Amino acid sequence: MSGHGGNIRHLARKVGCRPEELIDFSANINPLGPPHFLPGLITDHIPDLIHYPDPCSTGLTEKIAAFFSLNPQQVVAGNGTSDILFQIPSILQPKRALIGVPSYIDYETACSKAAIDIAYFPLKSGDGFQPDLEQLSDSIRPGDLIILGQPNNPTGRLIDRDRLLALIRNHADAWFLIDEAFAGFIPSYQSIAGCADNLLVLYSLTKIFAVPGLRLGFVAASADLCRRLRENSAPWRVNTLAQVVGEACLSTSDIGSFAFSPHRYLELSYQLITQERAFLTTSLSALPDLFPFPSSVNFLLLRSENKKISGALLAEILLSDHHIAIRPCGDYQNLDNRYFRIAVRTRTDNEQLIQALQQVLLSSAGAKKESRPGVSGKKNVREKKNNLVIQKKKPALMLLGTGSDVGKSVLVAALGRILLQDGVRVAPFKAQNMSLNSYVTRDGGEMGRAQVVQAQACRLDPDVRMNPILLKPNSDVGSQIIVLGRPVGNMNVRDYVRYKKTAWQKVCTAYDSLASEHDVLLLEGAGSPGEVNLKSHDIVNTRMAGYAGAGALLVGDIDRGGVYASFIGHLAVMDPWERALLAGFVVNRFRGDERLLGDAHAYLLDHTGKPVYGVIPFIRELGLPQEDSVGFKAGLFSSTRPDCTHVEVVLIDLPHISNFTDIEPLLMEEDVFVRIVSNVRDLGHPDAIILPGSKNVAADLAFLRSSGLDQAIVQAANNDSEIVGICGGFQLLGRRVTDPHGLESTSCESCVGLGLLNMDTELAAEKTLTRKQGTHLASGCIVHGYEIHHGISSGDGAIVLRFDDGSACGLAGGDGLWGTYLHGIFDADGFRRWWINRLRRKKGCDERTEGGAVYDLEPALDRLADLVRAQLDMDRVYQLLGL
Repeated sequence: MSGHGGNIRHLARKVGCRPEELIDFSANINPLGPPHFLPGLITDHIPDLIHYPDPCSTGLTEKIAAFFSLNPQQVVAGNGTSDILFQIPSILQPKRALIGVPSYIDYETACSKAAIDIAYFPLKSGDGFQPDLEQLSDSIRPGDLIILGQPNNPTGRLIDRDRLLALIRNHADAWFLIDEAFAGFIPSYQSIAGCADNLLVLYSLTKIFAVPGLRLGFVAASADLCRRLRENSAPWRVNTLAQVVGEACLSTSDIGSFAFSPHRYLELSYQLITQERAFLTTSLSALPDLFPFPSSVNFLLLRSENKKISGALLAEILLSDHHIAIRPCGDYQNLDNRYFRIAVRTRTDNEQLIQALQQVLLSSAGAKKESRPGVSGKKNVREKKNNLVIQKKKPALMLLGTGSDVGKSVLVAALGRILLQDGVRVAPFKAQNMSLNSYVTRDGGEMGRAQVVQAQACRLDPDVRMNPILLKPNSDVGSQIIVLGRPVGNMNVRDYVRYKKTAWQKVCTAYDSLASEHDVLLLEGAGSPGEVNLKSHDIVNTRMAGYAGAGALLVGDIDRGGVYASFIGHLAVMDPWERALLAGFVVNRFRGDERLLGDAHAYLLDHTGKPVYGVIPFIRELGLPQEDSVGFKAGLFSSTRPDCTHVEVVLIDLPHISNFTDIEPLLMEEDVFVRIVSNVRDLGHPDAIILPGSKNVAADLAFLRSSGLDQAIVQAANNDSEIVGICGGFQLLGRRVTDPHGLESTSCESCVGLGLLNMDTELAAEKTLTRKQGTHLASGCIVHGYEIHHGISSGDGAIVLRFDDGSACGLAGGDGLWGTYLHGIFDADGFRRWWINRLRRKKGCDERTEGGAVYDLEPALDRLADLVRAQLDMDRVYQLLGL
């Protein structure tokens, strides 16, 4: 490759791949990608394309002038800086062009086309290609046009500003064309535009804002020279879209609904480039036979000292064998085939380049093990290789969603079981989960219930590393924060956003630790990656996928409607690096003939370039715990009244309900009718009422009183309905609940309970997190489950449970009134059938001794895996994983 970097289509044709399959290090573009507002801004201005652009680019010119403290008459915008560069020699008609070399090759081309004589001022590699300005000054003649890059391409070196200006002012009889195309990548760089009458400054807006395909740049010069440039240029030089994008990028304040700050964008760019340039320099220095030159910008010039592999040959090998494009520099004046240039890109891309170079150069080194002179450390190549170790990320797949409750959790469980069946050691991971449905691990850590089911699908013990951050809402604006299984406190939204920097470190550490023990990681996102108000502090969606090096699939629930518009809309608000992570789509919960979706899938592919990986049918009876209260509130826990003799159980739908999956085993019993009730009108006359867990007992007590359910529940108890309280529901049954530490309320006052049990509860600062197994004393049945609570309850009554460790739990106030802190008590098949039979006896029905349900998730997981395997393109999934 010669001439220019970035000819990605030509390179793709050369190696027989798609352009998006190449990693392009040949073009020096901002690795941060274009500003996030770009797709929406361009879409908004598509109607303007029926009109001609402003021929003078008036608004854009004014923005440039304001941004660089110039007069608008000193600015001429163009279709990229090359457009203006090729015009300048013809307008100036200098006696000679004096070009510092190596430098951008079109300096020479532009002067040659204008029939200008050219002389070269060599920049010496021994000086790090830093120009000797005294020697340059001695070489300048009156009438010359001196062309220099500031910073220079391909060397990345920057000239001292004061010394450069002194040179320009000392030669007022010569022209100076200073190319600041890459100056935008240097923090605190102060342009020299407008500092001398004999000075022209070129500035590119498409490199720093990562839109080279849009073509936009400008020249700053004297008003007279700018007038001559305008008079000798074609009309409509800058197209409409380039003008509006340029104005937006140079705005001095946030851009309306796009909330784009150019200064913040540049700050993030500087941070990324500085970090990644240092990483590349250190890593490349450790490789044999490579010499990277110092650089101040977003690219590095290197020299290969390998006698077998020149920079040109290295470029061919990287392109053909690794689909990585670099820029060989043998066509630059004053360089030879040993030299090549690479852009600074993202960490994932940079690591892939280092790995590829390592493979090529170390295999070429053969028996030669001594490191080259000049590399710090003086260690041999093998030691260097060990020191360099770029840890390749474990294969990983991220399932993102168009919203909450679109089926991400279930599909992760399905994929986990599929990969397990195929002999892969796989584990689930969700960086942050917001759920009231939690679980306690064997070592007493708390995690989201969805990841527990996913772990079971992978036949793993639940591990808090699978869900390092758990948010348990206790109000509309606040949550208890669980980190690696332990509570760290309650936080409102603003406090948690500030805490996320610490949380992110915990997440990354947990992920790396978990990944080290498995072959594949299956990641689940949270909500939607399209929530633009949350993207800046995301730790669970695309940022996590990027950290893991995971390809992503976007899951949408077609049963809700609008799924294809949602797919396209998500792509529209994604940044380029996010779109690059996304491999395709999964259409979930479809009812009907899949063949009817063909046109929609073709439309989606045409508009996004990404395929649908599969269509998953609507599964009516999944047989797995629901991932969160979204499904609960949607009525997925309501059952159909059985035709046979049955008992009726009501679950009170508390506003702050938690661990509602305690009733799931009851849904599997064919002689149990479960209803969810949130008002007195629907309570009826059930055989049993269950008060579930609560994340805010005081608030839920207030709800019961305001709705009248408190008196209705007491009356039901008097009418022989069995009343059961679990965890927070157990506390509700007592006389009083006190919260001295303000864990669930701000008043720190006590509140009066329903008074059905002679019991008081105080919420302690420390949280009880433990798994338990023991005996239900009244039945003699073995029960098991877990406790998650701050409450310490004491009172009079019969003990309900005696655990194997000798401890006790729960109180009973009579034959049909009891409560316990044990979540999962109904999971035990024997106890559950005993309890249902007790309700049947009280109702005058015969007991059932056979035909009870078996609460076992294994068959459900296998059925789910079979269904998803049949509907999902697993060959593509394995390709995405690199397996």
